[in-house]
Amino acid sequence: MTSVFELGFGQSEQEIELASLPVQGKIPAWLSGTLLRNGPGTFHVGEQRYRHWFDGLAMLHKFSFENGRVAYANKFLECNAYQAAKENGRITYSEFATDPCRSFFQRVSSVFTPKVTDSAKVSIAQIADRFMALAETPIQVEFDPQTLQSVGVFQYEPTTTGQMTTVHPHFDYENDSVYNVVTRYHRLSHYRLYQMTGGGKPERVGQIPVHQPSYMHSFGMSQNYAIITEFPLVVNPLNLLLWLKPYIENFQWKPQRGTPITVMNRFTGEIAARFETDAFFAFHHVNAFEVGDELVFDIVAYPDAGILNAYYLRTLEDPTMEIPFGTLRRYRLPLNGRSQTVTWETLSDHCLELPRFDFERYNMNPVYRYVYASSIHPQQRQGFYNQIVKVDTAGGQAQTWYAENCYPGEPVFVGAPGRTAEDEGVALSVVLDAARGTSFLLVLDAQTFTEMGRAEIPHAVLFGYHGDFFGSSSL
Repeated sequence: MTSVFELGFGQSEQEIELASLPVQGKIPAWLSGTLLRNGPGTFHVGEQRYRHWFDGLAMLHKFSFENGRVAYANKFLECNAYQAAKENGRITYSEFATDPCRSFFQRVSSVFTPKVTDSAKVSIAQIADRFMALAETPIQVEFDPQTLQSVGVFQYEPTTTGQMTTVHPHFDYENDSVYNVVTRYHRLSHYRLYQMTGGGKPERVGQIPVHQPSYMHSFGMSQNYAIITEFPLVVNPLNLLLWLKPYIENFQWKPQRGTPITVMNRFTGEIAARFETDAFFAFHHVNAFEVGDELVFDIVAYPDAGILNAYYLRTLEDPTMEIPFGTLRRYRLPLNGRSQTVTWETLSDHCLELPRFDFERYNMNPVYRYVYASSIHPQQRQGFYNQIVKVDTAGGQAQTWYAENCYPGEPVFVGAPGRTAEDEGVALSVVLDAARGTSFLLVLDAQTFTEMGRAEIPHAVLFGYHGDFFGSSSL
């Protein structure tokens, strides 16, 4: 039997388009639209292998729902990194933790012409009427949601050298605005908050100077504020500008720095408050909101940055390894100016990663309760993420879905039409079935957390990251 590692961290054999997938159980008839997912399509180029889960060449997956039926297509993201790998038969562009084999002269030359990947493999977003494949790199790739073909690129700033972005922009639907943070690396670096309204150009709202920038995968946003959380995994910007090592290996864990948190007014760019708390690390802010004179944010937190080392392929291929747990924390920041004390509590001891909630209705909303995430079964700690968890933030209670030899990805919540309860809907997750050597799309009742149906994919889908659901009217 092919190992879980080979199935989840190998290579996709083909690009296909199927009008209908075999369905077990029942897909709700009201579920109409498309789930678009992003992630690596291969960890191999010729005789070379990428080094980390966050490397690899991007592949898009599309699941289209109509009247209980599910269509499917997958396609490598057409970008320079993919084309160069295909033509040369080797890794050509620098990735998160993988650099091409280069001579000393080539490394020196890369200072002036760095070839940072445009393989935007991490997440999906619709910005105005444009569908984007997103990554932490400065170039985002626009694609056609019908054909999955690339149609252009997008960037926040005119030049791409010396900058990175977060892969989780925030949406203010009431004001038709999108926000994201760009880290600009220089002798004096800056975190820059950008806003786009409608289909307009990005406009800088404000910036925060920093000497040693933090690795930042996401940020928080409430009704009035952007929350910049500087985990003490930091870099000397000169090292990134020289780019003599893979991107993430230039960063160092410095827990003595603690974790500074800057609160910026997202309309004016003014700094509203600054705080500092104990050292911790996170990829994903979940939600944030204001209650009275208090700013509250939920985040999936780790005590240190060891999770990054756990995602190296040489570590993951050991079947006895155990991935560190991320847990859901709630931080409280006083905005009354009378205190600088940050308090926090753990909302759930369950392992969480790739968290989701009903973003459309409950983003920045203090009454939100439910978080859905990939997880690890406490009695099956060895290996990769193998269950889905739903946490009630109001009391910490949790529901789980687990099936032997199955490895589910990020659960995307889709609300039922006319719903009156926050969790009335379904959670969609692409699941690797190691026993069969293939994957399936799982449809869970989000309230009971029981399986409603599954659509069987004829091949294994590699372990990916993020996606989103778009109603029929959005496409």
